[in-house]
Amino acid sequence: MKIKDAIVFVTGANRGLGLEFAKQALDRGAKKVYAGSRDPSKVTLPGVIPVKLDVNNPEDVAAAALLAGDVTLLINNAGIARVTQGLTHAGSAETLRETLETNLFGVLAMSQAFAGTLGRNGGGALLNVLSIVSWISSSVLPEYAITKSAAWSLTNGLRQALREQQTQVVGLHAGYIDTDLTRDFDAQKSAPSDVVRQAFEAIEAGEEEVSVDEGTRQVRQALSQGIYLLDPGAVRAQS
Repeated sequence: MKIKDAIVFVTGANRGLGLEFAKQALDRGAKKVYAGSRDPSKVTLPGVIPVKLDVNNPEDVAAAALLAGDVTLLINNAGIARVTQGLTHAGSAETLRETLETNLFGVLAMSQAFAGTLGRNGGGALLNVLSIVSWISSSVLPEYAITKSAAWSLTNGLRQALREQQTQVVGLHAGYIDTDLTRDFDAQKSAPSDVVRQAFEAIEAGEEEVSVDEGTRQVRQALSQGIYLLDPGAVRAQS
């Protein structure tokens, strides 16, 4: 599908990658862009329609789907991450449950709410923002990595479920992206503008999966060859 004249809904659109998705959608000629945020007053980008949306709140999700019945492209961008003391720490289970609510169940809720809309509007596309840690663990963000692995599986399942209605389901995988989420991480980071550009190009090319940086592409290739990498640091060591 083409971004030009599309009706786009972006979750977590008030800042970071979500804001960049909204900006570039407008730049590419989207007819309308809905910008979901827990606090719509923080959505200040001219030209978008702010929508109150907590993806963990069923009432918000239902209201968003009712309001945006013309959507042809859903971008599940909203996500959270918590730096913790590791999976053996007592608080890990609580952190994992909290992170799963947004990164997995929030994505599922939005996808379910908008699946019928996309089908009625010709199929359209659905993009899930995933991660390099969909495929490898992370010593820094282990709970986050678990949720992204689950979200990757969810994305594959949604692709099967929505294929009959001709909805393109895209998984976007990336390493560190230069946003507020990674501000304190001393690591090489991709520019949000480049990540979004590649994501939109993948949608327009009819692709189902896109890896936006060399590290992520290396991990994907290793996975396809049956090589298991324990941590993103292993990628840097090989590059």
